[in-house]
Amino acid sequence: MNVAAKLPVRMTTQAFLAWQPRDHRRYQLVDGEPLAMAPAGIIHAFLQNELGSLIRNHLRERGSGCDVLANPGVVPRLLSAHNVRVPDLGVTCAKLLPGQATMAEPLLLIEILSPSNEAKTWSNVRAYTSIPSVREILVLDSSMVAADILRRGGDGVWPDEPERIVAGAFTLESIGLSVALAELYARTGLVA
Repeated sequence: MNVAAKLPVRMTTQAFLAWQPRDHRRYQLVDGEPLAMAPAGIIHAFLQNELGSLIRNHLRERGSGCDVLANPGVVPRLLSAHNVRVPDLGVTCAKLLPGQATMAEPLLLIEILSPSNEAKTWSNVRAYTSIPSVREILVLDSSMVAADILRRGGDGVWPDEPERIVAGAFTLESIGLSVALAELYARTGLVA
């Protein structure tokens, strides 16, 4: 059965958020096209859960009033009428509301890079830079011990290239959290 043939063509963000696909897959909307998201690999899922837990605990300990969410929908400013992207994790300090379909005012967005989704992940990262509230984007690698961080400058401009970290710790300045790569990846079997 060709599932792609049954998908709506050139959806709006509003139609996508109201859409109820019958195949029980997760989707994101990319330039008006609903794209199915493959289940996460084990290392990908582990890193998502581990980092999400570290961030949650940090935010609660600080009493920040911010929350970390897994797989939140976000609407980029770029082509917002036809895009709903789904990062692996997002942090917002906006109030969570019942019935809310997408994350309001994301501050920090996190993607976990898998060999099979590299192009899609970096396409999402480019779209996230168009969201005015986003200050920082972290991309973790699930095939090696490595992190890439992009931070919006004080002038509102994003750097041309991410900061690459392969040893030591990375700091999420937007929430004041430092994470040692060796500790984050310790149970993955990947070697620094």
